[in-house]
Amino acid sequence: MYSHSSQQTNLTLRIHFIWRIIFTLLMVVGVYLLWISDTERESWQKIIITVICSLAAILSIYGATQINKRNHSGRMIALLLDYLGFATALVIALNTGEIFIGIDALGQTFPQGIPYLGIVIAGYFLGSLDEYLPTKKATSENSLKTVGRWIMLLGGILFLWQIEAVNGAVYFVSKLIQPLGIASVIAIIIFGISLWSMSRPHIAQALGVKTGHEQIINGWLFLSPNLLGFLIFFAGPLVLSLYFSFTDSDAFNTPNWVGFDNYARILNVRFALLETPTQLAREVVDIKIYDEVDRFVIGNTGILFAAADKFFWLALRNTLTFVLFAVPLSVIPALILSNVLNSKLPGMKFFRAVYFMPSIAAVVGIALVWQWLYNATIGYINYFVTLGIEFWNNLFNLAIVDPKIQWVSDERTALLAVVIIAAWQTMGFNTVLFLAGLQNIPGELYEAATVDGAGAWDKFWGITLPMLAPTTFYVVSTTTIQAMQVFEQVFILMNPPEGPNNSTITLVLYLYRSGFQNFQQGYASAIAWVLFIVIFGLTLIQFQRQRRSSIYES
Repeated sequence: MYSHSSQQTNLTLRIHFIWRIIFTLLMVVGVYLLWISDTERESWQKIIITVICSLAAILSIYGATQINKRNHSGRMIALLLDYLGFATALVIALNTGEIFIGIDALGQTFPQGIPYLGIVIAGYFLGSLDEYLPTKKATSENSLKTVGRWIMLLGGILFLWQIEAVNGAVYFVSKLIQPLGIASVIAIIIFGISLWSMSRPHIAQALGVKTGHEQIINGWLFLSPNLLGFLIFFAGPLVLSLYFSFTDSDAFNTPNWVGFDNYARILNVRFALLETPTQLAREVVDIKIYDEVDRFVIGNTGILFAAADKFFWLALRNTLTFVLFAVPLSVIPALILSNVLNSKLPGMKFFRAVYFMPSIAAVVGIALVWQWLYNATIGYINYFVTLGIEFWNNLFNLAIVDPKIQWVSDERTALLAVVIIAAWQTMGFNTVLFLAGLQNIPGELYEAATVDGAGAWDKFWGITLPMLAPTTFYVVSTTTIQAMQVFEQVFILMNPPEGPNNSTITLVLYLYRSGFQNFQQGYASAIAWVLFIVIFGLTLIQFQRQRRSSIYES
């Protein structure tokens, strides 16, 4: 004979079992209606929705069987599905009620209510004074705390009135009263009740849930906002871009599956032997398919490098050249500077902050300042170059000609100009990382080396560099990845961004141009994945080199 609480618990579990079955049927029916209805959804959207609903249905039916067996795994599955359903229904309801448009409207009316927030703050501080005044006999009606609460309430009402919160709420409800909005509200209520019911202690006890299981659930609950954001805004678009890389998507029409055609176009290259260094490209390759990328002169002959998409290979060449120069200029000076800043000289904290400032400054502002500095006519860089040449000419009676460098309009110096900006901006951040690594090196090692008669260079080479190996690996890896993705400096500094004779076109810039200017989003997705493979390969090489050279055991 069951007690009343046991009967109630069993009844609740039976309801949850039935709800999991109903949920499974809803997923199956939803997928069926999706494919038989004449909706305007694209096939890839239907496939994604089908996969998600199928996984939810499988999990739900499995959770139902585990709940029937009184297993704690059924509770965890039920909580997961109900939480995701609640979050999805909430987003649909907010979107249906145009809450996100209302936030924009709130941004326009919010300044009007700021003075009334001051009333709320004043009421709070007035109420807090009650704790510091001498204790006295007084009724609650005339205490400062009560008066402060009424002032806060009045200020809050005036604030909501000034920002037109009531009108916004009425507008939200009016938009929500439609089939999709009503269905989402009903779903919120059902999923919310299911979540609340399954979270009750007696339900957890009936399913054999232990303290460790509750800790796992709480951990995932705290991680869920960031995890959902990662899945929706990063992992989801990442997988979607992989699909698009095999299509001819143009962001407007239904994409068609083209297989590896995009990748074939990227990797379609030809090397042809030239009889003379100046031989025309059309004499050795089909110029209807291939464009000349570059030629390598070897004596009286040469090798022609042609590609179906020459701009990709020009972008790859510029990107790798940028990495080759920007990474050493960002890492080596940072290593030297960190050793200087690690000393106990006066004012080191000030200089640490000064060198770090470029790393936190806005890229747009930095690029505009450097654009002015690079100006060939009024820029300070050319001005100091001119002063230096005049000084050496007058001092040694030389005849050095002022080059009047066209920093951003000369293809020989355009990429170098971007390298200088990137190195200057990144060096401070790398310096801080190296400085943190230096401060973790035990001082006893340097003391022992001094006793053994080691000099400053011996200590740096024998202690500092080996002990900084993990930090160096991290700095070099992150700087390389950042350099491979260079975009902002080039896009803002150069006009046009590709630079003179495509001298500053980079892979990310070419990806942007293909996807958002030429609307070849399928091809741009393929470029993005090729860039990912290149970055992954470089990082893997660095990781393998670090493992072989590191003195630490994993």
